[in-house]
Amino acid sequence: MTSGPQTISSRENALLKELHRLAHDNTAYRKQGRVWLEGDHLCRAALQRGQQPSHAVFQASYWSATSAQWPDAIGKVVVVDDALFGQLSSLESPARMAFLLPLPPAPALQPGDASVVLDGVQDAGNVGAILRSAAAFGFRQVLALKGTAALWSPKVLRAGMGAHFGLHLVEGLEAAALAALQVPLLATSSHQGDFLHQAKLPWPCGWVFGHEGQGVSAALAARAAGHVRIIQPGGEESLNVAAAAAICLHASAAARA
Repeated sequence: MTSGPQTISSRENALLKELHRLAHDNTAYRKQGRVWLEGDHLCRAALQRGQQPSHAVFQASYWSATSAQWPDAIGKVVVVDDALFGQLSSLESPARMAFLLPLPPAPALQPGDASVVLDGVQDAGNVGAILRSAAAFGFRQVLALKGTAALWSPKVLRAGMGAHFGLHLVEGLEAAALAALQVPLLATSSHQGDFLHQAKLPWPCGWVFGHEGQGVSAALAARAAGHVRIIQPGGEESLNVAAAAAICLHASAAARA
């Protein structure tokens, strides 16, 4: 570290208030231009992906126990009294540390990339899980239409468990922006199209996953080059969108092997 840790012991501290907003407001990162990454595992995953935090925020007792374990490249160290850190955390079981990372610049859509399109997926856990599947199965671009959970919100970051740092993430898009894609769109459906295990899947392609209750919008479904059904011999009406995404993206990856 280039200088000694900054210590926070007052709830009136200006930086602490900014951190609290960042940790609890899902869209505060857009105003502050930085993201809140909470938890030892997630922070270490960021470092392994080459991320360089501007600040590392530690619970005081945890910093005392682990300071020698952290590399110099964790930015300015901020040590927060234990009780204050507990109020700062957005977790039911508060983590003991967090990173502040600069928000990456908004990237441009890459027309030819294998993509995942999120059409109003609202649950942060589902969005984060889909990002993990996208990264695992070789879909490097994720395009989030307006109405989708904020991609860099604390809950999505936690559910993504580091996947963000290997993906090309574009959010806040209008559906019309997808006209720039040069890969065929595939949409899941409960009533039309081939069964996934029998379908001939194109590569590269773009998989579209929709709102948890309403599914893919009619306009976007009409734009899709193909529709695919997931066989469900157990008789359930539908699958959770994150589970459906994992099945579909794995099928695409397997078809390429």
